[in-house]
Amino acid sequence: MSDYTVADHLVDRLAELGVDRIFGVPGDYSLAMLDHVTHHPTVRWTGCTNELNAGYAADGYGRLRGIAALCTTFGVGELSAINAIAGAYAEHVPVVHVVGAPALSAQAQRRPVHHTLGDGVFGHFTAMHTDITVARASLTFDDAVAEIDRVLREVRDRRLPGYLVVPADVAAAPAERATTALPAPVDTTDPEALAGFVETARRLLESASSPDDVAVLAGLSVHRLGAAETLAGLVAAGPLPHATTPWAKSLVDESAPRFAGTYTGAASPPATRAAIEDAAVLIVAGVTFTDLDSGMFTQHITRSRTIDVGPRTASVGAASFAPVELPTALAALQGLVADVADRREGPAPSEPLAAPTPAADTAPDDEPLGQDGLWREVGAFLRSGDVVLADQGTSFYGMAPHRLPHGVTFVGQPLWASIGYTLPALLGTCTAKPGQRGVLLIGDGAAQMTATELATVLRERIPAVIVVVDNDGYTVERAIHGPAEPYNDITPWDWPLLARAMGGGDQVVASRVDTVGALRTALADADAHPERVTLVQAVVPRDDVPELLAALTRQLGKAPAR
Repeated sequence: MSDYTVADHLVDRLAELGVDRIFGVPGDYSLAMLDHVTHHPTVRWTGCTNELNAGYAADGYGRLRGIAALCTTFGVGELSAINAIAGAYAEHVPVVHVVGAPALSAQAQRRPVHHTLGDGVFGHFTAMHTDITVARASLTFDDAVAEIDRVLREVRDRRLPGYLVVPADVAAAPAERATTALPAPVDTTDPEALAGFVETARRLLESASSPDDVAVLAGLSVHRLGAAETLAGLVAAGPLPHATTPWAKSLVDESAPRFAGTYTGAASPPATRAAIEDAAVLIVAGVTFTDLDSGMFTQHITRSRTIDVGPRTASVGAASFAPVELPTALAALQGLVADVADRREGPAPSEPLAAPTPAADTAPDDEPLGQDGLWREVGAFLRSGDVVLADQGTSFYGMAPHRLPHGVTFVGQPLWASIGYTLPALLGTCTAKPGQRGVLLIGDGAAQMTATELATVLRERIPAVIVVVDNDGYTVERAIHGPAEPYNDITPWDWPLLARAMGGGDQVVASRVDTVGALRTALADADAHPERVTLVQAVVPRDDVPELLAALTRQLGKAPAR
């Protein structure tokens, strides 16, 4: 009899899809299954300090790698991670959550075993995952291999989390080694719907006298559906003025002259608003307007002159065409835009549409550090290849308006907006793209929620720069309501001391700064030692907020009570 098992099949299939590590926390129901991970030739285990952090790490990995895997134990482990899985669902990140469960023999006897509710019912937690996963399966001896393949295909193709309950005895059961790969994704576009879309889009684009009258606003779905290169080709065919929403920041090359900035509705810079809202024809690609992404729903998009490309539906004005998949629709538009470009008289404009990144040497060294100075210096510090993670709050909205260098990846979570997400996500993104420097920007309140994962970052010897924005509590909440209320206070921490206590040794250098000059020195030192972790506790005034965040909170004050 072969020693090949169901657990082996699962790990092999994950490896086939590009997963080279599984994040999680071990538990007795999953321990034997984890042996098949640690002994696998290409997949490794990355243990985290708790399951929530492991879920955030898997989410970060999945954003850059295209799919990720998380393994927890039944009940207590999976429920600790459920917030991370819900966030991955909201933000369209493919994470496979593998749950080690009690053996089917114990389940059949309805035993009140540990990590259950004691009622002999083992399906409670699967039910809790129904609305936050695209596919689920509780494996049995008869269907394990088929169900693993089905769930993994759904996760891959629909870019959403999936959930696999693997009883301990099923994991160890013999299985046939797969002889063929999983079927490739299928483009479900209807040719007649595509032809109708192309013809209708052509008629609207003919109303534009040149590509300078056509603009593109790009959103998150372009990235999640793997169409970033297709979008780049569409933009270059003009070249077209273009912008992204904050949720899709770094989707396009922000150093390009035709980049118009980050569009956030009424909170956008005037030049960005004009480029998007006044375009004769606007191509909206993969955009979902959320409250924090749109300046509290203050976007001004005129439907009659808009080509709107969604994941599986493409629209021109009031006419909709489906099914038309987003990558296919964008590819079809490229030729239409090239036709418009042929009508241009003279060379393409070369002047930048978006404001340049502020210079980093405009303030004296002894200037007290504030939000403006902090993000100006950090923006100037970034280099091509960096992965920037900005936690929800002052960090995200402080960096969002700044133009990024070519080749920088920006990660945030503005829809689910679970503070503390980015510290464990740093672990995931840096392991997904080895060799790229992680730059974490996180508030002190958010960092306290997931700080223990710094120990894993140090253990894995991941080079990173971590800027903890010390503004004495929940400043983003103070800006919304209760600036002097005690519920927005936190206990201050000595972050350099904490970093050293987590076992980094010579690998970590940490400092506390409160002037522009001290921040410059710390960042220059980080540049000089790219192999280590640099932690900077950046002290800024408690009530200082970035201008974009201030604009959003002003719009929030005008909105109806929630």
